[in-house]
Amino acid sequence: MRLRHSLPGLLLLAAPLAPLPAIAQQQGQEWFVPGQQRPQGQPARPAQRPQQAQQQAGQRPPAPVIGIVDIPEVQRLSAAFSQVRQEIERRRAKLNEDLQAEQARWREEQQSLAGARATLPPEQLRARERDLQERITDAQRIFRDRNRAIDAAAQQGLQQIEQALGAVIRQVAASRGVNLVLPRPLIIYNEAGFDITAEVSAQMNRVLRSVTLPAEGEAPPAAATQQAPAGQGASPARQAPAQPAPRRN
Repeated sequence: MRLRHSLPGLLLLAAPLAPLPAIAQQQGQEWFVPGQQRPQGQPARPAQRPQQAQQQAGQRPPAPVIGIVDIPEVQRLSAAFSQVRQEIERRRAKLNEDLQAEQARWREEQQSLAGARATLPPEQLRARERDLQERITDAQRIFRDRNRAIDAAAQQGLQQIEQALGAVIRQVAASRGVNLVLPRPLIIYNEAGFDITAEVSAQMNRVLRSVTLPAEGEAPPAAATQQAPAGQGASPARQAPAQPAPRRN
């Protein structure tokens, strides 16, 4: 039986980071379910498993026995999907909180420097300005790395869900004698008997209640790093320091 499955464009919107010049491009990123087309620069999904050998020339395909799956509904009912969404949202909220606190310290230091311009010797003033700029640069790098680590953890968790969901759809389809499964958005009209969403959802929660995500500040294992499309270099594993930006006095 040949089965094509995909997870459509359900976006998990994370809390946006506060504006920051050097990391502005990291703001407002969308979390794509593996299998959906990604914006340029994001890791590509791994190549799908090779399909069964194609039919010989002239051989007629089998008569279609169709099943329909509402993937967004399966995701909504999936305990594992909810776990990943909630954990990633929590990590992004913490990242945003840390960034706002760090920016507040920058503003305090800038105000302190502005008030000391009339009294500090020029050399000492320039030294404090350099220290502040270095601290801002270091913090921007650390927050970028933390943001990338969250993205990588989300992709790893969703990849586990995608793999489990593909296996579940094949199992449910086989139990019904279905040899062609279509996503609901492609269907204009169907009888209720074609829909296998409820069975897929129930089986999915029996098979996969939760997934294992990398700890915060921990890069995903090398085996989970997704490969880039042919002709492009593979995306390197992304690491994120666990500690906040060092504060200079």
